[in-house]
Amino acid sequence: MSETHLTDTVFKSFDLAPELMQGIEDSGFSNCTPIQAETLPIALKGHDVAGQAQTGTGKTAAFLVAVYQHLLTHPAAAGRKQDQPRALMLAPTRELAIQIHKDAMLLGRHTGLKLGLAYGGTGYEEQRDTIAAGVDILIGTPGRLIDYFKQHVYNLKMAQAVVLDEADRMFDLGFIKDIRYLLRRCPPPEERLGLLFSATLSHRVQELAYEHMNRPEHVDVVPEMITAERVRQALYHTANEEKIPLLIGLLKHTDPHRSIVFVNTKRNADRVWSYLEGNGFKCAVLSGDVPQTKRQRLLGEFQKGQLPVLIATDVAARGLHIPDVSHVFNYDLPQDAEDYVHRIGRTARVGKDGDAISFACENFVYSLPEIEAYIGHKIPVESVPEGYIGELKPPVKINRPPRPGGARGKPGGRSGGRSGGRSGGRPGGRGR
Repeated sequence: MSETHLTDTVFKSFDLAPELMQGIEDSGFSNCTPIQAETLPIALKGHDVAGQAQTGTGKTAAFLVAVYQHLLTHPAAAGRKQDQPRALMLAPTRELAIQIHKDAMLLGRHTGLKLGLAYGGTGYEEQRDTIAAGVDILIGTPGRLIDYFKQHVYNLKMAQAVVLDEADRMFDLGFIKDIRYLLRRCPPPEERLGLLFSATLSHRVQELAYEHMNRPEHVDVVPEMITAERVRQALYHTANEEKIPLLIGLLKHTDPHRSIVFVNTKRNADRVWSYLEGNGFKCAVLSGDVPQTKRQRLLGEFQKGQLPVLIATDVAARGLHIPDVSHVFNYDLPQDAEDYVHRIGRTARVGKDGDAISFACENFVYSLPEIEAYIGHKIPVESVPEGYIGELKPPVKINRPPRPGGARGKPGGRSGGRSGGRSGGRPGGRGR
């Protein structure tokens, strides 16, 4: 693995608690990434941090180390009750919450601090029972956390640290009222450590930091580099009917071992899935309506290399830590410029290389000027190589269940949930 993404700053230089340092060494960490090197000296002194960093830069480890050290060196108040977590970590998506919890288990395995995880879609009673039994660090998504809070499963009166990860995404997903609800039930900002991370420190994010943090120090890690340095970007101008043949041609000729194909709508996800399956590519659709158990199974198969292609709506553009993604395909150009950055950030993570290939079609080419203005450069345009667009095999038929009352939906109609095809990975429902 390339080490060019690391700094000369080593974790041992921070005089961390021995049990925390052991977890860091177990994780294979020695040198800090830039976001870690810049935020830890501030946070370890007890000062709040508002950090701007791209996904895949090591920010999760940065705030986990800071919070663990804070809790280990600042004992809980004598009157703390079992239902009072000492730290709260908020994430916009269940995938990100799960990843934070996974990393926290590894880094904190020797600390003796208990973790709780709360996210929607599955495990309601199990999550509830774990939190009710008492946890030191509570990690989760806003909706499920508020649900448990209103049931008095826990309270936040003894929170010594609060982390808000991917704050800009909280706004995008409409969670900001929920965030404010939870933050207002924590101790005042001057009585706790506050850490906020965001891909962009926009005006609305900075306003949130001003309101709910104690004069945070701002840390910008290479803000002029909007897109990851090691992503090789390419753009093809295509007609609508050429997109699927070109995608299949690229998949055949570039042999990407782990690829994510981003689409804007669930309808397009279904269509791409059916053609890829019909032409010999094992794949699955990941979108917002996939049950959590199935979502985790698909992600596990993708991470293990058992599922080489994942077709995703923007629900997957943030919060997924999937190593060694070789290619990202923007089958549809995103209609939000920031989403372009988040999508292609799925590849070339922590020092690796990767390819991001985009199609500028008749429907979505109008997003291109805004994307290029946002990233600060033109995306290199490439011509379609000879022989990449050829005859396709027919798509796999998407089976649709009967409508209520026994009537079956018309071909191409808007029936509700749908069952999968050959790979078992074709979930149904709506997109974003």
